[in-house]
Amino acid sequence: MSQSATPPQPQPQPEVQAQPETEAQAQAQPQQPAPPQPQPVDGNPYAQQPGAVPPPPPAPYAPPAPPRNNIALGLVTAVVAALVAAGIYGVVIGTTKHEIGWAAVGVGFVIGLAAGRLGGRNPALPVVSAVLALGAVYLGQLVGEAMIGADELGVNFSKVFFDHFDVVQDAWKADADPITFLFFAIAAFAAFSGAKKAAL
Repeated sequence: MSQSATPPQPQPQPEVQAQPETEAQAQAQPQQPAPPQPQPVDGNPYAQQPGAVPPPPPAPYAPPAPPRNNIALGLVTAVVAALVAAGIYGVVIGTTKHEIGWAAVGVGFVIGLAAGRLGGRNPALPVVSAVLALGAVYLGQLVGEAMIGADELGVNFSKVFFDHFDVVQDAWKADADPITFLFFAIAAFAAFSGAKKAAL
């Protein structure tokens, strides 16, 4: 009679006591990655990182300025400036009863500045500015003569200037001297150079 073999019984394993992890074992274990930081809506990846310097904002787009070369606008502006400057120059002469050199320079410079600033780099504008400066100085001196004559006669300025313009011109010719014509040259030069500089 054969004996039946009993299957081997598993032998109990000795219990392994859990030992505390040493620092070396803890460092050897792979660390879990940090959860991803949420990205901002505006697409700036540096906004959520501490200590990161954000890039400078982009410069706003400005279309390039068109080149200034509007001779008509420059001429109209220069004529208006010449009339206004002539009136002011005439009032200065009529009030002080003297021709003043810096006032003639101012007349020329204002005309040249107006023409060059609004007319641009057209080469005709400095020449036209110089011619207008000559006319403005002459007109201003006539206004000054008329103011002086009206004051001496005790009449209205407009009556002397408009009704007796030939007398005003004769009085200007009698009072003209080399300094008078020097003021013409100074004003023309100031207008020419002012138009050149203002167009740059």
